[in-house]
Amino acid sequence: MSSGESSFLIDEGPTKFQKHKHSKDSIFFRDGIRQIDFVLSYVDDVKKDGDLKAERRKEFEQNLRKTGLELEIEDKRDSEDGKTYFVKIHAPWEVLVTYAEVLGMKMPIRESDIPRPLPSPLNCMLAPVKLPENVKHPRPEYFTAQFSRHRQELFLIEDQSRFFPSSSRNRIVYYILSRCPFGIEDGKKRFGIERLLNSNAYSSAYPLHDGQYWRPSEPPNPPNARYILHQHWARFSYFYKEQPLDLIKDYYGEKIGIYFVFLGFYTEMLFVAAVVGLACFIYGLLSMESSTGSIETCDPKIGGQMIMCPLCDLVCDFWRLNSTCLAAKFSHLFDNESTVFFAIFMGIWVTLFLEFWKQREARLEYEWDMVDFEEEQQQLQLRPEFEAMCKHRKRNVVTKEMEPHMPLYARVPWYLLSGATVTFWMTLVVASMVSVIVYRLSVFATFASFMETEASLKRVKSFLTPQITTALTGSCLNFIIILILNFFYEKISAWITKMEIPRTYQEYESSLTLKMFLFQFVNYYSSCFYVAFFKGKFVGYPGKYTYLFNVWRSEEVRILLRAVFHVFTFITPNSMALNWWRRRRARTNSEKLYSRWEQDHDLETFGSLGLFYEYLETVIQFGFVTLFVASFPLAPLLALLNNIVEIRVDAWKLTTQYRRPVAAKAHSIGVWQDILYGMAVLSVATNAFIVAFTSDIIPRLVYYYAYSTNDSQPLRGYLNNSLSVFLIADFPNYTVPPEKRDFTTCRYRDYRYPPDHEKKYFHNMQFWHVLAAKMTFIIIMEHVVFLFKFLLAWMIPDVPKDVVERIKREKLMTVKILHDFELNKLKENLGLDSNDFVKQVMIEENKVQLA
Repeated sequence: MSSGESSFLIDEGPTKFQKHKHSKDSIFFRDGIRQIDFVLSYVDDVKKDGDLKAERRKEFEQNLRKTGLELEIEDKRDSEDGKTYFVKIHAPWEVLVTYAEVLGMKMPIRESDIPRPLPSPLNCMLAPVKLPENVKHPRPEYFTAQFSRHRQELFLIEDQSRFFPSSSRNRIVYYILSRCPFGIEDGKKRFGIERLLNSNAYSSAYPLHDGQYWRPSEPPNPPNARYILHQHWARFSYFYKEQPLDLIKDYYGEKIGIYFVFLGFYTEMLFVAAVVGLACFIYGLLSMESSTGSIETCDPKIGGQMIMCPLCDLVCDFWRLNSTCLAAKFSHLFDNESTVFFAIFMGIWVTLFLEFWKQREARLEYEWDMVDFEEEQQQLQLRPEFEAMCKHRKRNVVTKEMEPHMPLYARVPWYLLSGATVTFWMTLVVASMVSVIVYRLSVFATFASFMETEASLKRVKSFLTPQITTALTGSCLNFIIILILNFFYEKISAWITKMEIPRTYQEYESSLTLKMFLFQFVNYYSSCFYVAFFKGKFVGYPGKYTYLFNVWRSEEVRILLRAVFHVFTFITPNSMALNWWRRRRARTNSEKLYSRWEQDHDLETFGSLGLFYEYLETVIQFGFVTLFVASFPLAPLLALLNNIVEIRVDAWKLTTQYRRPVAAKAHSIGVWQDILYGMAVLSVATNAFIVAFTSDIIPRLVYYYAYSTNDSQPLRGYLNNSLSVFLIADFPNYTVPPEKRDFTTCRYRDYRYPPDHEKKYFHNMQFWHVLAAKMTFIIIMEHVVFLFKFLLAWMIPDVPKDVVERIKREKLMTVKILHDFELNKLKENLGLDSNDFVKQVMIEENKVQLA
C-alpha cells in the first residue's frame, strides 16, 4: 500500500487520528474497541526493487483482508523516526472462531469440580517461597473441549472480546500470516510473512505486549500480565520465590512456559546434588592436612629428598618433589575417597532427575490441558513449506483424504548430505582444537627461548610467563575459530534442514536441534575430553618423551575442567550486561513519548532460535555437571547458583528487553529429553573413567591391599612406591639439562623397572595390576549404577497415579457434558415432550446394546 493510501486511511472522516490525544499505552485501534493482535512494520525502499516490495505488500494486505482480518495503517509521518509505517492487525470474532476450530484449540465448557491437590505438611515451612494465590493460579480450572463454531453455546462465552486470551489471538493471526499468499512469481505461488521478512518487504512482525512492565495498564486496557510478571518473576529480589508458571504459559504460550518449568525443576534437583557435592568438598578440605600423600610430599625428609626428572627435554631442569606441596594439598580436595561415592551418587541422581521430570511433565500436560496435544496439534498442522514443496499426493489412511506426501527416495539424498555435513563440521572443530594445541606447543618453545635470551624482558618474566602467554593467545585463537565455524554452521544446518522438507514444525525443530547440538557438543566438550582422557596420558618417560609428529613435546597432565566450568558459569549470567547495553541503545527510555507498537518495535527480537540457545545453555551445563563431576564435586553448587540468577535474567529479558514472542504450543521439551537421556548414560562411563584413570584412588587401593608392608599405616610409603627411578647417565645428550648436578638418579611418575633391571624402563608387574584394577572398577561401577538406574526407572511410574485418576475423571465429565449438550440440542430440534424424548432415547440406547 502506498503512502498516499495510508494517509487517506489515517485522515478518514470523524476518526481522524490526533496523535497528542491518543493514548501512548493503547493496544487498540483508533476506535478504542478493536484490539491490536499483531503489528507489521516497513520502511519505503528507494532501491530498484522498492516497487516490487510495495506490490508484494499491497497484494499481501489485500489477501489478509479477504481472510477476514482487519487492518489499520499508521503513516510514517506519525511515527517517531518519520520513516516507518505500521500495519496494525485485528482478528474479529468470526475469524477467531473459524481458526480456533482449524487449530483444534481447547476452550472452557464448565468450571472444574476436581479440587486442586492438597497442600503438603511442609507447605507452612515453604510459605516464604510461595507466591500469592491470585498470581500462582490467575484463573480457575475448567473442563475443556475442542472449540466448534457450530456449538458456541456449549462454551463459557461471557465476553467475546476476552474469550480468547491474547496468546491464542496472536497464535491464530500468525497462523494466517504464515500461509497468506502475496502473488505468483516465476510460476510458483509465493506466501508467508517469513518470506516477506527475509526479502525485507516488511522489516518486522510481532504481537504487542499488553502494556508497560513498570506500571499497570489503565482502563479500557485489559489487566496487564506483563506488569504482574515483572513484579513477581523478573526481579532478582524474588530469586528465592517460585515462578508464576500458569501466568507465564498464558502470556507467552506453552512452549516458553515449559522451558521455565524445566529450568526451575532442574534447579530444584540441583540443590540435592549441590549439598552432597559440598559435603564431599568439605571432607576433602578437612582431610587435606592429614592425607598421607600430602604429608609425604611436603615432608622435607621425604618429598624434599626426592629429585624429580625434568618435565621436558633440554630447557627444563631437575626439581624437588616438595616444591609441589601446595598443589598436592589442592589436588586432595578433589581426589579423595569421597570422589568414588559422589560419582556413583551422581549416576543415581541423574536417573532420579529424569524420572521425576517425566512425572512433572505428565502433571504439566494435565494441568495445561495438553494430554492429547501430540496427535491433535503437531501431526495435523503441516508446515506451509511442506505443502508448497511437495509435488506428490497420498491418501491418508485415517481421514481418507488426499494430502501432500514426500516419498522416501526424495528425502534420502538430503539425509545423507545432512549426516556428511554434520560429521565434516564436527571434524573441523576437533581439527581446530588440535591446531591450537600445535600452536601452543610451538609458540611455547619459541617464546621461552626468546625470553631467556632477551635481558630487557626479565622484569616481566614474573607475570608474563610463556605458559600464560601461550594459554591466553591460544584461547583467543580457539575462540575466534569457533565463532567463525559456528556462524557458518548455523546457516548451513538451517538450509539443510529446510531442504529435508520436514512435515511438521515439531519434526523441523527436532532435526535442526539435533544438528546444532551435535556441533555444540563437540565444540564445548572436545577440550574437556582431551584434558580428562588424553592429555598427559601418553607422555613416555625421561629421555624418551612422546613427541607430536616427532616435533612438539606433549603437554603435562593438568585437570582444567574446574577453570572451564567456572568460566562457563560466569559468562552465561553476564548476558545481563549485554542486554543492558542493548537497552541503552534502544529508545525505551523515552517510551512515554511514543506509541505502544513503536515501543515494542524498538525491542530485541526473540527469534526462532531464541529458545534453542536457552535450552542449549542449560543442557551444556547439565553435561558439565554430570559428565565430568568426578573431577570437580563443586560443579552442582556452581550450576545451582548460576541457575538461580539465570531464571531471573531470562525472565527480565523476556519482560523488558524482547518483543513478545508468538505463542506456540508444546507438551514436552522435545528432542532435548532424548539428548538428556543420552548424556545421562554417557556420564556413567565418563565418571568411571575419570575416577579410574585420572585420580590416584585406584593406585592407592592396589598399594593398600597388595604392596603395603606397614600394618599400622598401610598407605605410608605409597609416594615412594608410585615413583620410578631413572639413571641420569641414560639421558640422551640432546635432552639432558646443561646445569651441573651432584646426584646420579631422578624420579618420575610411572610404574617401570629400575635402571639396574634386565627390563629397565619397561612397565613392571604393578603397572599391570593397577591397570587391571582400573578396568575392573570401571566395569563394576557401570554395572552397579546401571542396575540402580533400571530399578529406579521401573519403580517410578511415568505418570503419577493421582494424575491418571484426574485425567480419567476429566475425560468422563467432558464426555458427559458433550452428551447432555447434544441431547438437549436434539430435543430442541425435534420439539419432543421431555417424557417422550426420554423414552425415545432409551429405545435407541436399548437397540444399540442389543446390537
